[in-house]
Amino acid sequence: MTSTDQQPFLSVRDLKVHFSTEDGVVKAVDGLSFDLAKGKTLGIVGESGSGKSVTNLTILGLHDRDRTAIDGEILLDGKELLTATERELEQLRGNKMSMIFQDALASLSPYHTIGKQIGETYRKHTGASKAEARTRAIEMLRRVGIPQPDVRVDDYPHQFSGGMRQRAMIAMALVCDPELLVADEPTTALDVTVQAQIMDLLKDLQQEFGTAIIFITHDLGVIADIADDVLVMYGGRCVERGTKKEVLRAPQHPYTWGLLGSMPTLDGPVDVPLTPIPGSPPSLLNPPTGCRFHPRCTFKEKVQGGLCSTEQPLLEITDGRGAACHLTADQRRDYFADQTATRSH
Repeated sequence: MTSTDQQPFLSVRDLKVHFSTEDGVVKAVDGLSFDLAKGKTLGIVGESGSGKSVTNLTILGLHDRDRTAIDGEILLDGKELLTATERELEQLRGNKMSMIFQDALASLSPYHTIGKQIGETYRKHTGASKAEARTRAIEMLRRVGIPQPDVRVDDYPHQFSGGMRQRAMIAMALVCDPELLVADEPTTALDVTVQAQIMDLLKDLQQEFGTAIIFITHDLGVIADIADDVLVMYGGRCVERGTKKEVLRAPQHPYTWGLLGSMPTLDGPVDVPLTPIPGSPPSLLNPPTGCRFHPRCTFKEKVQGGLCSTEQPLLEITDGRGAACHLTADQRRDYFADQTATRSH
């Protein structure tokens, strides 16, 4: 996803994250690779249970080390994260990399003011005084658009609206100017107007700081607004990736077609029903053989020899573009063209 002459700021190679449970081993992420450059946004999209959040919690080292088996490589600005100690990760978290969680109310402490929580993060990584940390907290609240920040800095989370709490979370995540920001569905619980404001805020702050952003979502509409590149996950694996334009305008995988087909459009006819993806996501305790999407795929009969159910399709990446599917390139192009024509009439 990055040009060959530019070293990626974040590089993930063949990442596997497996959890031990009473019922067996959960293969939450099963061989994932991608790159991300500074100042760029990677959108990771997929249904619940596809491995999106697990991937990014692993990048930040926020996993249970006693129950988690991890293999692969994660390089952040050249530093290997999977072999880093907890002390080293603590220094990186909040300073070099940071995360915005989906539920700001659950992530913020109800017992401390917004300003104290932002300020403590700043003090931990910079050694600033309490007065300096308070000044920095007010500055960050102003930067994320909180009105009267010098007054609201002393409010508690329950005194903020949902949108303001999310802005406060962004302020806390950015207080130490991290170079990597992971946003885990940060706008899911917000109304459309506030969602748009948060998206604009993230884009403005990225332009100001040059931050690399991983944006996790199940909503391709959000991806269309914020991402430079898109990675589509299903059953713990990447099934498609490319630039935003490539994935949204000329998708190559039946799962991506299904995601697009289940979304309403503003320019299409209002009387065309949405087409849900049949079936349910796979169990990661006992995933299907072959292509993990094949039990739900309406195109598997087009592939000769029943390969979809027996052989895992390779994800062949050329210039950052690829899809893991046994359909030929011509078949994929023709089937998607037919789907597009059907929806537009």
